[in-house]
Amino acid sequence: MGTLTGANLISRIQDTLQDTTGVRWTEAELLRYINDGQREVVNFRPEASADHSNIQLATGTEQSIPDVALSLIKVVRNMSAAGGSATGKRAIRIVDVDVLNSIEPDWHDPTVTGDAAHGSVVKHYIYDPDDPRRFYVYPGIKSGQNAYVEVVTSRSPTDLSATSSTIYIDDIYGNALVDYVLYRCYMKEAEFAGNQERAGSHYQLFVSSLTGGGASKNLQNPNLDNVETPVARGV
Repeated sequence: MGTLTGANLISRIQDTLQDTTGVRWTEAELLRYINDGQREVVNFRPEASADHSNIQLATGTEQSIPDVALSLIKVVRNMSAAGGSATGKRAIRIVDVDVLNSIEPDWHDPTVTGDAAHGSVVKHYIYDPDDPRRFYVYPGIKSGQNAYVEVVTSRSPTDLSATSSTIYIDDIYGNALVDYVLYRCYMKEAEFAGNQERAGSHYQLFVSSLTGGGASKNLQNPNLDNVETPVARGV
């Protein structure tokens, strides 16, 4: 969570707008734009709202992220339990689904579960960026077995309820938020000469600061971390 308050950002925005008394754009309106801006930042950069949590896995291979999360960033490791007192266990690696399908085509079968030595310890996980709220684990979790993993997810930013509230995302995105709000403000007054061009310039600055020229969709794809090595049962 950041330390910049709504008041910090609004002061900078009003200076640029030359509206320090909030006549043309009220503080309440600017605060709404800041909240919208936080969500737009997370659309481009899911890691901006990254959150760690321990979750209990469901029986089988198919798993879901917590309801409060937007998308999966990474599955880290097995855990002894849910909650803050849990201890870390075996690390979990992401694998390519086609590799696993080729080596173990029956991996979704309920009978293909952990061995006697490891029980339902998860060794690998599979993620599809087109289905961001779901992931799969290998081996699948046995019926009646408790299994927990640590996940990193992207969460929906909490709105600022007042100008004294701090932003949910990190302070490093403060400049991007300012540019986003200026874009919204100038679009509201686009009928005045030059404002539409100003709006476009600030939106481009907003996008450029978040993408750095890269493909923004790839930023939320855990498969980029995947090293294609053979996966075999028992490894």
